[in-house]
Amino acid sequence: MFLRQLFHWGPIVALSIIFFISYATIQCNLMYWPLHAHGGLINMAVFLTWNVLTLYNYFLAAYKGPGFAPLNWRPKKKDHCKRLQYCELCDGYKPPRSHHCRKCDRCVMKMDHHCPWINTCCGHFNHANFCYFLFFAPIGCIHAITILVPSVYKALNFTWYLRYGDQHNLVYLGIGGFLVSMFAIGLAIGVIIAVWLLFFIQIKSVLKNETGIESWIIEKAVEREREDDEAEFVYPYHLGWRANLTQVFTWSGWPKSDGYTWDVVQGCNQFTFTEEQLQQKAIKRDRTVEFTIVESYSGAICPLSKGCGMCFGIPCTDEPRIPLQIGDTIKVTRWKKKWLYGTKALSLEQKAAQKRRERGWFPRRCAREIVCEANGHTPECKTDHPKSQ
Repeated sequence: MFLRQLFHWGPIVALSIIFFISYATIQCNLMYWPLHAHGGLINMAVFLTWNVLTLYNYFLAAYKGPGFAPLNWRPKKKDHCKRLQYCELCDGYKPPRSHHCRKCDRCVMKMDHHCPWINTCCGHFNHANFCYFLFFAPIGCIHAITILVPSVYKALNFTWYLRYGDQHNLVYLGIGGFLVSMFAIGLAIGVIIAVWLLFFIQIKSVLKNETGIESWIIEKAVEREREDDEAEFVYPYHLGWRANLTQVFTWSGWPKSDGYTWDVVQGCNQFTFTEEQLQQKAIKRDRTVEFTIVESYSGAICPLSKGCGMCFGIPCTDEPRIPLQIGDTIKVTRWKKKWLYGTKALSLEQKAAQKRRERGWFPRRCAREIVCEANGHTPECKTDHPKSQ
């Protein structure tokens, strides 16, 4: 199962970059600073240490996985069910802080995001190793650059060093070796910029003890209008940055929580956050608008058949597109200028035969709003609803 997980474009690309930079660096280092010198031996040992730490945490993050909620999971106390979200795809309730991942097709504990580079989610159990990987990989690349750049410089000035320089530490690359070294330098710079940027984003999340998904929920919770007798929202998992760090980074290598119960601030309980999510979903259902499909749509990312203008304003997200046929009914929950997002309405027979809900983005021009006398909308009215945030 684990080996099959690695046979995916994400792990193949990530590991190829690591091994390519390492290979080019080791080849240059053996010429620039040979191992027979004590300094060269120490330099090589330190560089290989960065590689080992990077690969160790990479494979551990992929092997551990984020932690998946069991299928058909139910809380021990039945009265807790109404305070938790239900996942139709997993046919069970979601433990607090769990979210369903479309790529993994499971409910993930404390899901932050799905990472294609490890071909699984970054979540509860592998968050620490994922952060360590993001930390050590750029450090190794910085060390690689300090070896590759001087080596390329000495290779370009090979003739001068041959006549006037140190005859024992000559660097000769040739055309192929030069191209490999320059490409490795470019890859290393890219890794330093991109991976460390992601590292700082992850550390910021750890310090606040919130995931990327939870940040979005918190934002909506703060902006949501509340009843007069409804208390202001308090994020229950922010225990202070020191305590937040100890929730993720431990000497044992495993996080503090078991993924089902969490330490919360005073005045909150295990269901404070899930009840806020249920409130937000209720509001989402209330503002759902039904549309009927008047033009078929294949599900293409850039449907040129619907007009060249559809290529502009494409939803900037990895969420799916949904193929539709004329006559289909779809319940829309989000709006953009030229695109709508919704779930296809199914009959009872279709629901029984098809467990997975069909939902995604589709061109606005393909749909017409169904007349609803309760809210006074007409089929031609497509601008009365708020745009998606």
